[in-house]
Amino acid sequence: MPIGVPKVPFRSPGEEDASWVDVYNRLYRERLLFLGQEVDSEISNQLIGLMVYLSIENDNNDLYLFINSPGGWVIPGVAIYDTMQFVQAASMGSFILVGGEITKRLAFPHARVMIHQPASSFYEAQTGEFILEAEELLKLRETITRVYVQRTDKPLWVVSEDMERDVFMSATEAQAHGIVDLVAVEYKIKIASKFQ
Repeated sequence: MPIGVPKVPFRSPGEEDASWVDVYNRLYRERLLFLGQEVDSEISNQLIGLMVYLSIENDNNDLYLFINSPGGWVIPGVAIYDTMQFVQAASMGSFILVGGEITKRLAFPHARVMIHQPASSFYEAQTGEFILEAEELLKLRETITRVYVQRTDKPLWVVSEDMERDVFMSATEAQAHGIVDLVAVEYKIKIASKFQ
């Protein structure tokens, strides 16, 4: 039997009694954001709105974005990436992941990260639109490739070659590739050593 979204008690500052809010709203208040679906315009707009709101509310604290996404649309993904760069505090999911603050990009030990070239809906387009869409897709691919090069410190030829096909990586392979900085096991050890 599905339980829906769990509710947890939360007391707003200055209020005497706690109210019940869904767990995601509670976590958002702690600056923990989630991308748990395909990247599309709707989820992109929701995440961008949350990031901007939380950065206005307090621009000194970091935001944490947990990504469990199969990828998605390029334009909404680039919008999330651009907002992350402004706010800074598989596929498009890895692009958003690489956009996190360098040294703080973390993957869980069993995470899978995938990069590949942007896809399109050519088969639906008429010939003239096909050519225009192909030109735009090449520009988007060039932009995405440049971002991966800048954010991973990998040479252009390596990133270009990797984007020719689907490249699946484990968390440690993504770390070696420069997409993430830490694997959660290492992060746990680093945090534990701070308290010893």
